[in-house]
Amino acid sequence: MDLDLGEDQQAIRDAVGGFLEKEVTPERVRDAEPGGFDAEVWRGLVDLGVAGMGLAESRGGMDGGLLDLALIAEPIGAHLTPAPFVETATVLRLLERVDAGAALADRFAETLASDASVATLALRPARSGTFRLVPAGAVADLVVGLDGDDLVALDAAPPGVGSVPSNLGAAPVSDRDANAGERTVLESGDAARTAFTAALDDWRVLTAGWLSGLADRALAIGVEYATSREQFGVPIGSFQAVSHRLADVSTEVEGARLLYREAAWSADEGLPRMGVLAGAAYLFASETAQKSAEESLHFHGGYGFTLEYDIQLFFRRAKTVALALDAQTPLLHDLAGRILQGSGRDLIGVGGG
Repeated sequence: MDLDLGEDQQAIRDAVGGFLEKEVTPERVRDAEPGGFDAEVWRGLVDLGVAGMGLAESRGGMDGGLLDLALIAEPIGAHLTPAPFVETATVLRLLERVDAGAALADRFAETLASDASVATLALRPARSGTFRLVPAGAVADLVVGLDGDDLVALDAAPPGVGSVPSNLGAAPVSDRDANAGERTVLESGDAARTAFTAALDDWRVLTAGWLSGLADRALAIGVEYATSREQFGVPIGSFQAVSHRLADVSTEVEGARLLYREAAWSADEGLPRMGVLAGAAYLFASETAQKSAEESLHFHGGYGFTLEYDIQLFFRRAKTVALALDAQTPLLHDLAGRILQGSGRDLIGVGGG
């Protein structure tokens, strides 16, 4: 298993990183609140080609694997980019996998290029005809979700950021009608549940990459503040109580990065342990992002809670994204169940790749 970046992967990351450094400043992130969506930034990612890189080359994509996509999600998360990359990438991978999604993928590829359309996955099955709190649901033109025994795709006009309920991370979540617009059944029965589970695992891995980027950037903000803020005539970062905690966070950030990359690589290689690694990567990245943002905010003192300081943006989003799917305890139970259903040793890759 080689998780080093290839030449093409590094080139794409450099291009995305350069765009984000220039265009997605903390001020722009603030300006996107409370709706959490910047159409111009999303248009920029579409024009770079990364928004649809998971599509087949015949549809204008790059045939990107999950690892390619996750590597892009990391810098996007590091900048708290108000654009639905993870959501759209997840749905495009799903459409490429199911036979009934081919025509829809063709059509979406065209509207993605022309209108910078957005796609998203409803993380929870519909209840009483409604998908609840769908990520990017306020701005998504295409919503895919599990409605009873059917995996359905809904092509409908989004309700807009005005529909976004107040939430800590200013995320563009919204409820969506499971019968609105043009409805296409992609799969039914066991095949629908299998396809949905696979898409959910993709979302977990990509979100783990996004959260790893957030954690790394939050740590950098904390280190920068600790080396410039003085107390008793010396930088507070020179105190062991501060430096040791930042060092611990640094180790965990690197662990989160390696774990999401292994999960994505396992998916690209078709390894059965991918589902376990996807859950583990999401959970660990969620915990790490929250810890990194909390520690960095703590070392800012009372300043960290004020809107003028950028660290509060990372703190709020780390909390929100970590709860997008569910509270951590049920997710830990689900992960344990997956491990126990098979050979735990084989699934988690103990003893080598």
